[in-house]
Amino acid sequence: MQLPPPMGMAIRMLGDMLSAGRQLLVLTYHRVLEQPDPLLPEEVDVGRFDSQVRFLAEHFRLLPLSEAVARLHSRSLPARAVCITMDDGYANNCEVALPVLRRYEAPATCFVASGFIDSGLMWNDRVIEAVRLTPHPCLELESAQLGRHPVGSVQQRGAAINALLEAIKYLEPEARLARVEQIVAACGVTLPRNLMMSSEQIRALDRGGVEIGGHTVTHPILTRIDDARAREEIAEGRERLVDILRAPVRTFAYPNGRPGRDYAARHVSMVRGAGFEAAVSTAWGPARASSGAFQVPRIAPWDRSAAAFGLRLIRSYAQRGVAVA
Repeated sequence: MQLPPPMGMAIRMLGDMLSAGRQLLVLTYHRVLEQPDPLLPEEVDVGRFDSQVRFLAEHFRLLPLSEAVARLHSRSLPARAVCITMDDGYANNCEVALPVLRRYEAPATCFVASGFIDSGLMWNDRVIEAVRLTPHPCLELESAQLGRHPVGSVQQRGAAINALLEAIKYLEPEARLARVEQIVAACGVTLPRNLMMSSEQIRALDRGGVEIGGHTVTHPILTRIDDARAREEIAEGRERLVDILRAPVRTFAYPNGRPGRDYAARHVSMVRGAGFEAAVSTAWGPARASSGAFQVPRIAPWDRSAAAFGLRLIRSYAQRGVAVA
């Protein structure tokens, strides 16, 4: 992912003019795959991740998230400031992404849902992997009120995964878990237990210069659980990470992350009260001081060419900042 020198210079000049030290771009990743996966088309593979991180290191100013947010609010942020973040705590963040980050001396933050450390599996990945591995040509899920899904081809499996995840995402956690177990049973498979990071991999990321952030314990949508449980999810997730690292955990990412739908103002107060210093959402756009330190918006790096990737970043600086409570 390289630009001709004149285009690279233009990207830097535009970035200087549009960001001017007053705007921060935070990129959000999840998995970084060893190779492209047709069932996970929005996830980057290592080749694309390497190209993007190299591009960022050459044309932008990469900063640790906690430092960048503090400098944004102290008015000392450099122009073209960008942060890299990775959500959930996938093992490939350590196995695949970390060597790339170290190659370019790029800081990053990994938000870890602590309940899946050391062989756990998130609910959505249970569905994805069950459908991926099932030997059946069709899933009969009428008894779970989830319909019938042909899965004879990669395209059909992808469509079934999308439909099932969408159908159960916003159920109450216990009801959602029950549906997930019905899906896994119908698929008739043994699920992998190595998708998420181990405690030692979390420590390896920390030693490698990657900031570890909180992401609750079980990754619930906070608006779908009661306040007492939300407070426990936020605080206990942080405590487990502090225990693993024997170091402060300063940043947090709201699960799913859409303001007003996935979390509310009361959850922002809970995050602040738990001892975090900054938090990120999935609201789209650049962060400005008006965004506040506890609802920092982010953007997703979907582009495959250097020109499109650079232009997305420049356009993002030009967008109106997200002002939230």
